[in-house]
Amino acid sequence: MRAVSEHRSPFHVPLFRSVWIASLASNFGGLIQSVGASWMMINLGGTPQMIALVQASTSLPIMLLSLWSGAVADNLDRRRVMLSAQFFMLIVSALLAIGTWAGMLTPWLLLVFTFLIGCGTAINGPAWQASVGDMVPRTMLPDAVAFNSMGFNVARSVGPAIGGAIVAVAGAAAAFLVNAVSYIGLIVVLARWKPELPAARLPRERIGVAMGAGIRYVALSPPIRTVLARAALFGFAASAVPAMMPLVARDIVGGGPLTFGLLLGGFGLGAVGGALGSRWMRSRLSTEALVRLASLGLAIGAAATAATGWLALSLVALAFCGAGWVLALSTFNVSVQMASPRWVVARALALYQMSAFGGMAGGSWIFGIVASGHGVEAALIAAACVQLLSVVAGLIWYLPPVSQLNLDPRDSWEEPQTAVPVEARSGPIVITIEHRIAEKDVAAFLGVMSERRRIRMRDGARHWALLRDLGDPRLWIERYHVATWLDYVRHNHRRTHADDANSEALRRLRIDGSEPVVHRRIERQTGSLPRFRGPDARELDPITDPARSN
Repeated sequence: MRAVSEHRSPFHVPLFRSVWIASLASNFGGLIQSVGASWMMINLGGTPQMIALVQASTSLPIMLLSLWSGAVADNLDRRRVMLSAQFFMLIVSALLAIGTWAGMLTPWLLLVFTFLIGCGTAINGPAWQASVGDMVPRTMLPDAVAFNSMGFNVARSVGPAIGGAIVAVAGAAAAFLVNAVSYIGLIVVLARWKPELPAARLPRERIGVAMGAGIRYVALSPPIRTVLARAALFGFAASAVPAMMPLVARDIVGGGPLTFGLLLGGFGLGAVGGALGSRWMRSRLSTEALVRLASLGLAIGAAATAATGWLALSLVALAFCGAGWVLALSTFNVSVQMASPRWVVARALALYQMSAFGGMAGGSWIFGIVASGHGVEAALIAAACVQLLSVVAGLIWYLPPVSQLNLDPRDSWEEPQTAVPVEARSGPIVITIEHRIAEKDVAAFLGVMSERRRIRMRDGARHWALLRDLGDPRLWIERYHVATWLDYVRHNHRRTHADDANSEALRRLRIDGSEPVVHRRIERQTGSLPRFRGPDARELDPITDPARSN
């Protein structure tokens, strides 16, 4: 795979091409199912709020489960995670089709089924998105993510119209059955894929610990935090367009399920155009400018959709919405992947999904309430006004460029030998690092150590502190804790080449470029601990005797 020229399209990578085609078929099924679910809710007599909840029910699981599924994807075989999710969604979709044919559906039962399908999507999403970086070289990643978005929106441009026709001719149950069948192709491709997994150098993290590590990494990574905040705001405002589309078809345009499918097709066609033009725009616009343009296009499209009742103009307006949708979300996705090393990328993407889709779930609910009380037009105009805040937000939360970050692991650290025997679970471990700094360099040193604190804690250190020796003003001591020796090893393996600048700046500040003095200590409690007798009948203190210190 890596032998493929990095200047060519991701479609020249056979694995990516096969998975993309299979995903396209699955996306067609998902969009057909979406049309069936939304129109089925109307036929069941659902209120505008219940209709909007159809989309919220598929977005909410992404917010609730993504971090867990991201931790699973970073610790297990991603291919197997995706296979499990696809099988689960196939079974749920088949049961939904059977329940619809049997006449058992109620509005709330329909929401339960769509919620379960959303759970499968939440489990599949981080593993699938993180796997893209394993399929193509890093320089191809932006194009690969954009093509994935394009694939979904190719399906969006045609699938809803097909879904509307299926619902009009054969009913919603047929649409649900088509979705169930659409999973089969992707399952076959994933089953045949035999990825070359690198040998695990360290044991897997427990899921709870892995989730905490993912949250900590993102919380201490300013570029990713900014993306998450912007994605939540964008998703909140953008959600009104797809959530209100059944009501636009019925109340504004005055059509039926086929009209609904055409409107979704117009949205999808615009998204395809946005994906195809994304490479050209990325070469000419900064990340921030691209997101602002996308937000502005979506705001204009939402307001225009509310203002016209003519189908042709509505299709044009929704095409603007679709282009803005895919440009912004694919840009957010690429920014997160480019700012995350491979060991945590699925968890970072999961937190991005939680932000974006959490915003969408909340927006669908809020704008559904607005539509119930004040009409669909008012809801869309309100969403357009909120979307304009995404443009203004760039003045506060500016999206920095991250494409040049080298997040490959340094792989230069070797586990040290210790005089006192330690095991992986030995701990807590206390690390102290001595630096000698001239008085004239103290201010610069403090600035460098502020960044070092962020890096240390981002990678798993706890209780980081910087101490100055009162007897020797040139001596500074960096101190931090880790829970176990294994955590100390993990912490050092997580350093990337992007951290080299900080290490080099610190080296230049140390007197004569001297090497730091590192002390590794294991913490022990004092008190009423048992005492042991050695072979000479002498009592041994477990605190001070090395043979008993572990």
